[in-house]
Amino acid sequence: MNYSIQLEPMAKLARIGEINGFEAAGDAPHAEPTRPDCFTPAPPKPTRRERNAAALRRSIFKVATPRGPKPVLRTMMTTACERNCFYCAFRAGRSSAERLTLQPDELADGFLRMQKTGLVDGLFLSSGIIGGGVSAQDKIIDTAEILRKKQNYPGYIHLKIMPGSEYDQVRRSMQLADRVSINLEGATPGRLASLAPKKEFWGDLMQRLLWTEQIRSRERVRASSVTQFVVGAVGDTDLELISLSEKLYRQARLSRVYYSSFFPVPDTPFEDLPPVSLKRQHRLYQASFLLRDYDWDTEDIGFGADQNLRLDVDPKQAWADIHLRAEPIELNRADRAALLRVPGIGPKSADRILRARSQGTFTELQHLRAIGVPSPQKAAPYVLLNGRQPAFQMSLFPVTG
Repeated sequence: MNYSIQLEPMAKLARIGEINGFEAAGDAPHAEPTRPDCFTPAPPKPTRRERNAAALRRSIFKVATPRGPKPVLRTMMTTACERNCFYCAFRAGRSSAERLTLQPDELADGFLRMQKTGLVDGLFLSSGIIGGGVSAQDKIIDTAEILRKKQNYPGYIHLKIMPGSEYDQVRRSMQLADRVSINLEGATPGRLASLAPKKEFWGDLMQRLLWTEQIRSRERVRASSVTQFVVGAVGDTDLELISLSEKLYRQARLSRVYYSSFFPVPDTPFEDLPPVSLKRQHRLYQASFLLRDYDWDTEDIGFGADQNLRLDVDPKQAWADIHLRAEPIELNRADRAALLRVPGIGPKSADRILRARSQGTFTELQHLRAIGVPSPQKAAPYVLLNGRQPAFQMSLFPVTG
């Protein structure tokens, strides 16, 4: 391993920023970049100061948080790790990985310096694992304690929960953070074993996700909980991922499920595997939002013979093409659940339609646009307006948005 010592905290944060970019940090993970620039060709060599400034900027992500859009610093306690996850840039034994470690007071100080200059207004904190998950979690908690209790920082904090962390550590993290994440990585124990052979699906990860819901049900804590999957590296199917996502939304009350398309990292066992399409990641997010926000079930979502989603059309339109084109719904009588099945109508638009119906009858698409439905043309093939189907332009190409 390559270890760097005697670096000033801001320099360490900058160096970590050059290699840390694999996890989504906010409420719109599909819109966040998740592949670090260090694996793409570099421009002419900049000065050290320019390099550090650029690296710090790459550590800052404008993300949608429960507190609104914020510039969030995404960083780690250490890039050293004793786990050997086959896909990970920080895996044990990856000799090309630079190993950097920040102490809790160093990280808190560096973050607050950036926060006071207006560069950031939120922190996403993860870590490699050295000395076990309990030790790694202690350092994450100590950093959050400094920020909340000693420095009275009131802003957004997202903390990673380490595999093997203890119940009281999960509880304390939830008291300090706005959000905690426990990444399952694989959709089944077998998929996880193929990705990360030193992690236990139930013992290390799933149990901690279930603890977050137990803690929320027993006491008032501030943190929501999320998880993330690595998509496509070990033969996982969209059906596996979406089925488990539905169970996690229902049973563990997760606020988000993140999907990260696999991208090969040099000098890892998976370096020669092909990258997975970002379109697949996008379709998984669309299906996931149907489960979470539209009250759909996994069986409502269409999968191909290979148990994967279609890439050429979004899951909601795929369903509507089968079920609504021949039998469009009457927009003036449909209940909220039926409205949410129509492409172009989301929860806010459905509520607007229901409120407006008490004032009159929809007879043309312009009436929908007038009440704030953003895409009435997308809904046109699947609805009736006062018994008549509105005119719409047939596309020569599939709609993919």
